[in-house]
Parts: sequence; C-alpha cells; structure tokens
Amino acid sequence: MKRAMSKLLSELNQLESILKTSETFMRHRVLGMVRCPDGSEYPVYGVVIGADDPKKPTLGIFGGVHGLERIGSQLCLSWLESIVEMIRWDADLIAALKDIRIVAIPIVNPGGMALGMRSNPNGVDLMRNSPVEAELEPAFLLGGHRFSKVLPWFRGDVSRMEDESRWLCEFVQKEMFDSELAIAVDLHSGFGSKDRLWYPYARSTSTFPRLREVLKFKELLDRSYPNHVYSVEPQSLSYTTHGDLWDYLFDAHWEKHGPESKSIFLPWTLEMGSWLWLKKNPWQIFSALGPFNPMKEHRFKRTLRRHRSLLDFFFKVVRNHKAWVGSGP
Repeated sequence: MKRAMSKLLSELNQLESILKTSETFMRHRVLGMVRCPDGSEYPVYGVVIGADDPKKPTLGIFGGVHGLERIGSQLCLSWLESIVEMIRWDADLIAALKDIRIVAIPIVNPGGMALGMRSNPNGVDLMRNSPVEAELEPAFLLGGHRFSKVLPWFRGDVSRMEDESRWLCEFVQKEMFDSELAIAVDLHSGFGSKDRLWYPYARSTSTFPRLREVLKFKELLDRSYPNHVYSVEPQSLSYTTHGDLWDYLFDAHWEKHGPESKSIFLPWTLEMGSWLWLKKNPWQIFSALGPFNPMKEHRFKRTLRRHRSLLDFFFKVVRNHKAWVGSGP
C-alpha cells in the first residue's frame, strides 16, 4: 500500500496505533480502500467496542467526512484513546460495555485528508452525496450541485454514491439499525461562531419525526450541564442542503422500522464553531486548514477538552436510555 508523506497521515497513524494496542477488546475491519490520483491508497476503518449483540444500545462516533476538517477526526481519536486506556482499569466501564456498544469510523475520508481537500479524491462533497433532495431549493452551490467538481459542494454522479459514503451507510445500517437505541454523532467544523448540535433535517424545515426524543435529550443536557455551550437545533435552521447522509440514514431507518417501533435512531452533528478560532487568529485564514481547525497548540488542546465532556455525556445517555426515553409526549 503506497502512502504519501507521513505528516499528512498523522490521524491514520494514530488510529492504527490504537488498533494495534487494543486488539483484545476493539474489533475493527477495513471497510474499503481509497485510491488517490497519485496511486496512494488509504484504508477506511470501522471500529466496534463492547457488546457483540447489534440490538444493544449503541453510540456511533464519526469524523473526517470532510478532509479539511481534521479536528473532527482528532476529537474522535482522542476520545477513543481515553476509552481504550480506561478499559484497562475502570471496572465500571468494563461492566457497562457488556451491555452497550461503541462503533466508529474515525476517518471517513482519508483520501481527502491526505490531499488537503474538503471533498474526497474524486472531488465529491460526501455530505452532499446521498440521493436525498431538499424540499426547497437551498442556497446556490452551498446546498449541493452537479455543475462541476471544480466547484465546492459538488454532489457527484446522480446514479451512484461515492464509495466512502456507501461504506459509511452500510456500516451504520449493519452496526446501528437493529439497536433498541442508537445515537450517531458526526464531528464537523467550519461554520459559525458557536458550537451547535444539529439534528435532522438538513433537507427540510419539516418537523423531525423524533422531536420528542430530541427534546428529552436537550432537557437532559440542559439540566445536567446548565452552563454548556451548545445550541441544540435542526440543521435547517442554519441552512438546507441536498444529499445529507444523516437525512438519508434516518429516513432509511424510519422506513425499515416505522413510527411504532421501539428501535430509535438519532443522528446528531456536532458543528464546532470555527469562526471563533479565526477571530482569535485571523492569519490562519490564509492556510487551507485554518478556517476549519484550531491552529494554535493551546487552542487545539482546549478544543479536545471542551468537547470531551459532550462525548462522555452521549455515552451516559446511551447507557441509561431507559431512564429518559420512556413513553408519552
């Protein structure tokens, strides 16, 4: 397998190091290989920790859908490293993982990351790549288009999804769709001056069918962490898009199980407010990575600390789902 300069692959090197040292309790598989124009190839890894039964409550963490948003993969990897270390000594965590599962694709788009591109190596924005069409025409270009891959937010071929998108969807369907409660958290950056927790829809301003569970989650977050920094809102409140993968997956789960099913799938997007990093360090806008990542070392570490408690909270929410999902309005 030919690879480019190692400095472009620090996240992949970090992931493979985690996998190598955690073989006894972390299961993984290569979902596919991404080939770049220079002939280099990169694996997309799917990871599973905890119970074998896919019906058990499941937390899914996903990062690196956009190759320039490396902080998402870095946050995912940092959290997984902590989980791996605590499994070695934390009896409570070991016991919990007998009944719940953690699944992850820490680097969905390694080709784009290695090439320094938002898109994948084919020039396709993976988060505009599903066959879902927005109900109202979204903002020009930003909402997804099929004019040319030279332009950002290109949706790709109408007749097929990109391999990376397809692998993510197949992994989620296999590892999360049969769970009694599955929560997915997709880690992004590059928009806004505050941290947002987005829930579907991106394609529509229509009421999300799982709004009751979303509001219960928000109440838990507000009461448990009354000083948290997150705006909990539908993505459509900020902008709408064609082709959102989480819209596609939620609708697929809803179609499979129906509204009366006890199986609940809640996909979330953490959109880290990267404009704050630009405000504090305007010069980084001249770097390709600058608009999407904290470039100063102390801000990078602060960002990992800032969101670590959120991922811990998601884990507790999944572990204790029977205490809050309940029934009724």
